[in-house]
Amino acid sequence: MKKIRVLVVDDSALVRSLLAEIINRQSDMECVGAANDPLVAREMIRELNPDVITLDIEMPRMDGLDFLGRLMRLRPMPVVMISTLTERGAEATMRALELGAVDFVSKPRLGVVDGLGELSDQIVDKVRVAAKANVRRISSVPISGVPVSREKSTLNLPVGTPKSNFSTEKLVFIGASTGGTEAIKEILIRLPADFPAVLVTQHMPPGFTKTFAARLNGLSNLAVQEAVNGERLLPGHAYIAPGGMQFSVDRSGANYLAVVEDGPPVNRHKPSVEVLFKSAAKLVGRNACGVLLTGMGNDGARALREMKDAGSYNYVQDEASCIVFGMPREAILQGAADEVLPPAEIAQALISRFKLTPDRYRI
Repeated sequence: MKKIRVLVVDDSALVRSLLAEIINRQSDMECVGAANDPLVAREMIRELNPDVITLDIEMPRMDGLDFLGRLMRLRPMPVVMISTLTERGAEATMRALELGAVDFVSKPRLGVVDGLGELSDQIVDKVRVAAKANVRRISSVPISGVPVSREKSTLNLPVGTPKSNFSTEKLVFIGASTGGTEAIKEILIRLPADFPAVLVTQHMPPGFTKTFAARLNGLSNLAVQEAVNGERLLPGHAYIAPGGMQFSVDRSGANYLAVVEDGPPVNRHKPSVEVLFKSAAKLVGRNACGVLLTGMGNDGARALREMKDAGSYNYVQDEASCIVFGMPREAILQGAADEVLPPAEIAQALISRFKLTPDRYRI
């Protein structure tokens, strides 16, 4: 079997050695080289033609983000970021995902030897996923044609009070994993400020979801935030599952509430898409729309079918636009998808579906 050829790029000799050791212990991969800065890495890429790169952010001579941006414009290839778990590190990681990195691993600041050892399974799993990822050349041109108002929604009216052109009873549930941060962004930036509440579970560890929510809040018409336990779910808002917690929905009378709790992992994930979607099937039914986006594995696929059986209308991301088609493919095989579309078209379909008509809601 052809082994996955990995190039390690990190300014720390200790980290380079540890990552090479972790990679070389796997029967299906090998570390073909290690570079201490991006300029050395550039030459090694030309010489060694690796399948995957692990890349540090803070390095001498050229910042890891600068290198990543150039790489994805000129020679796109799968990259897994090795980033430090700090507020600054989280912001840089979000930027790396925007630039085209497939995924990231949080490098411990202290106890590097033990810390990376404990993360070894996660590291090699993400390298394997990256090796199969659909990586595309990026453009330096920002998304255009998407008007973004900086006036965030303040909808907080009594139930039954008309306010907008959209139903206030409906909820949208989004689940994603590898590659999902950009797919989620593609949807949220296109939704208007009076859109129904959006609930999002993205596989992401603690320390990163707050930064992810803040980044989306700065780009979207919606008010985007980490979900808070017991909070009423309001139109004009998007709620992100906090890393390391399970996120679901509950109902109190006519109001929907966020449930954030320290439950066990489901499908190895915490937060898990399955948990969110199952609560939608149980409590929201035909008032829900489900959206399953790019990601490895099958988290959320069966529960999306449960949503469909309960009356939900569901959208699944198409293969051409996915970084990893695993979760969407499984949902399609489960018969859970009503439509299969790229993220931008999912956003437009949601807007059309939730628009009020003179007589009734379309959904």
